[in-house]
Order: sequence, then C-alpha cells, then structure tokens
Amino acid sequence: MIDFTITAYRQLLESLLQRSYSFIRFDDFIRNGCHGKTIVLRHDVDLLPVNSLHTAELEASLDIHGVYYFRAVPEGWDETVILRIAALGHEVGYHYESLTTCKGNIDSAYMDFCRNLNKLRNIVEVKTICMHGSPRSPYDSKDIWKKYSYRDLGIIGEPYFDVDFGNTFYLTDTGRRWDGYKVSVRDRIEGYQEQWIKEGLIFHSTSDIMRAANENRLPNKIMIQYILNDGILLDINGLKNCSCKMPRTS
Repeated sequence: MIDFTITAYRQLLESLLQRSYSFIRFDDFIRNGCHGKTIVLRHDVDLLPVNSLHTAELEASLDIHGVYYFRAVPEGWDETVILRIAALGHEVGYHYESLTTCKGNIDSAYMDFCRNLNKLRNIVEVKTICMHGSPRSPYDSKDIWKKYSYRDLGIIGEPYFDVDFGNTFYLTDTGRRWDGYKVSVRDRIEGYQEQWIKEGLIFHSTSDIMRAANENRLPNKIMIQYILNDGILLDINGLKNCSCKMPRTS
C-alpha cells in the first residue's frame, strides 16, 4: 500500500471503525468528554484547502466528523472550502500563528489573533483554536496565553492546553511519517512521548497503526492529527471509492 494517499487514509478510518472506535469533534470532546473507544480527528490546514475538502468528504461518507483548523494566510484560506467543510458537519477552528506574524510582540499578536478570529467567525461558528507550529520561527504562539485568555473570547478549547494527554494518546503525521515527533520542533507532547515509547506506541506507517488496531494494541482515547490532507496523494481509485466530488474552480 502506498502511504499517505486517500486510499490509505480510507483504509485507516475503516480499520478503526471496525475496531469499534467512535469519532467526535473537538468541541464535543471539550463539552461532553468521551466514553469508550473514542478518537478526536484533527486536521491542520496549512496549505491546499481543496485537498482538505477531499478528506472531509471522505470522512462524512463514513459518518465521521472531526475538526479542521484554518490558517489566516492566502495559501490556506478558502472561504468556499471552509463553508463546504462546515456544511458536511465538521467543526472549523482557527489555526493561529500570530506571535510569529507579529515578530514576538504579544500585544500586537493578540490583536492580530482577534482580527483573524473575527474574520473566520464571520463565515462559520468557531469555538476552538489550535497553534500553528511555525517550525522556522523562534516564537511559540501559545505564549500569547501567558498574558491573555482565549476563554474571554468565547473559545472553549485549545488542544495543547485542554487535553489531558495522561489518558489521551496523541498521533501526528508531522513530516509525512507517524513518528515525526523525533524531528518536530513544537508538535510533540513533552512529558508523555517517552511513556508512549515505553508502552510500544511507536508507529512509522499507516499500516503499522492499522496492524496495532487489529491486534487491540491502541489505547481507547486517541487524538489523531492528520496534516497531510495538505500533501495527500489524490489517487484516482481512492477518489472513486470514497465518492468524493471534485470541487468547482469557479
């Protein structure tokens, strides 16, 4: 199986469904918690929002819903795609990088954050946010919340602050690999990654995760960050199988 294609992604989702995992949106996870075998599916739309629409359509065809975080940059912002993803039942959130954009000035970063949040809220409801790692930047945008509170803005959750990773396993495909935590600058969960390694929760390929699911080796509560909807290979057979429709370009 060629990894990080729409076909591989569909097979992953189907294997998790077959093992009785349910999928919930992050805002529902924050409001209601979860019970039993549950996955929060998170997508950071860094680039190529049209590809994110393909994964959103695939998920909806399987009655799966997650959260899509959009950056406030031209290459990641497509209002038509945002509306269509929300219409499929997915949550939409803001993928902020304001401290990088404002070169470390926390006050300016907060104002930038508020402007972009309001811009997104003019399109869809936004209740959760997630920091964009900006690996080439010396600034960590989560530092905005050392001075300000996102809860004052009606935001109910931020994954890096509001998930107890002591009982929620975190999987991310950073670097086009499932063990990208080895090279990631910010997309890693300090203090827990070492414990997961000791427990054997180390996966390189999508097939590794599917094998672990089939062998009942995955934890009951998982957050999966799937970034590569940006660079996913949209193989023709996969698109046919998931009944995804190509978006209009005009």
